[in-house]
Amino acid sequence: MINKLEKIVGRDSILSNGKEKLRFDHIWKTDIPTNAFAVIFPKSTQQISEIMKLCHYNNQKVVIQGGLTNLVGSTITKKNDLVISLDKMNQIEEIDEKSRTITVQSGVILEDAISAVDKKNLMLPLNFGAKGSAQIGGIVSTNAGGLRVIRYGMTRNLILGIEVVLSDGEIISSMKKITKDNSGYDIKQLFIGSEGTLGIISKVIFKLEEKPSSRFSAIAGLTNYENVINFLKFMQKGLSGSLSGFELIWKETYKTMRDSSSEYSSLLDTNFPYYVIIELLGSDPDNDYKRLSELIYSAIEENIIEDALLAQNERELKMIWNLREDVSVLAKKSTYDQHFDISLPIPVIENEVNIAIKKLNKLPYVENIFVFGHLADGNIHFIIGKSKNDEEKTKKINDIIYENLRKNLGSVSAEHGIGIDKKAYLKTSRSNGEIDLMNRLKKSLDPKNILNTGRII
Repeated sequence: MINKLEKIVGRDSILSNGKEKLRFDHIWKTDIPTNAFAVIFPKSTQQISEIMKLCHYNNQKVVIQGGLTNLVGSTITKKNDLVISLDKMNQIEEIDEKSRTITVQSGVILEDAISAVDKKNLMLPLNFGAKGSAQIGGIVSTNAGGLRVIRYGMTRNLILGIEVVLSDGEIISSMKKITKDNSGYDIKQLFIGSEGTLGIISKVIFKLEEKPSSRFSAIAGLTNYENVINFLKFMQKGLSGSLSGFELIWKETYKTMRDSSSEYSSLLDTNFPYYVIIELLGSDPDNDYKRLSELIYSAIEENIIEDALLAQNERELKMIWNLREDVSVLAKKSTYDQHFDISLPIPVIENEVNIAIKKLNKLPYVENIFVFGHLADGNIHFIIGKSKNDEEKTKKINDIIYENLRKNLGSVSAEHGIGIDKKAYLKTSRSNGEIDLMNRLKKSLDPKNILNTGRII
């Protein structure tokens, strides 16, 4: 098998015979070596195709790896797996300024794509904490969310074209730059969010936006959750479509972040139960700033918010967003950390979070509970610190967080995917009919079950 793979990609593009141990399965766990028998690095869609033809013929299971930033066990390997790493599929093939599109290979790092289009005065709206490591293929295959979903939608809303290699090596290419295409089934949607279980994404065309000429942010303190909702409606109405971020942080989370560095000492005090960070992207710097500051002042006058700080310069703006994005600070506060990424209808979030916190506080091994999220789209994150990490305690915490999802028509995974870790809880968010259809799609497109086996279903 190794000899045949080397003929496809060359000896310098495969790690085996112990060299595969130099690689790891997750960017946060670099001390744990990969467990696969080999890691292969294709440089083109055609090479991926040839690899999969060989694997299909030999019933060889493969694990597809990108930036290794996933949070659901998706990149974990077994000793008989072959890892297909997309690291060398890292070319930005085209930036079409007239069509406002970017064509990228799946191994391109998101931040590199963002920087490339920025030089053309364009914007790729995807934005989240792992953008410096996450690769396009993984982002698309998990339908990543992030900080600007409120305005631009999830990853799937930004994709025009896609190229995919199926489990038998067949290449399915729909690399179109058009927005409207109702010629039958929208095939690309099968693969967006499928976590590499139906095919290997090799190329993507994203639609771009004109680069905003203004970006302003503020942080506000609020005394109750009802006013958090009122503040969201107030800002959406007042900013008329230019509100691009609305992030909610619970008091304990905010206090921990603020106390973690003297850099944050000039931010709001830690007196409020809730804190909201907002972002405006606009086209008129002077008037946009004036409009935002007037809205903030009006929100205080109307007793919607208690206090606020409007960033006056780029340094303050970065400081506010660093406080929200640098969640590694929270993870390091505990012996072990457990992450959650759920969706709930906005009206029930406060009550469900309070129920979960009350139950978690009764567990003697829970050290910390940090809550924050993208309130405008109902996506709440928990980082729960614990003193012990055995399977029984992990399951107990899972059950507390997930127990009311079905009742509230929520989701076990807002943006991180299902992978291996959340597979047992898929039934909290999907009906039996939906899960059955997922199984039928999997069997149809991957009848030998060799693509990312054991993920999702």
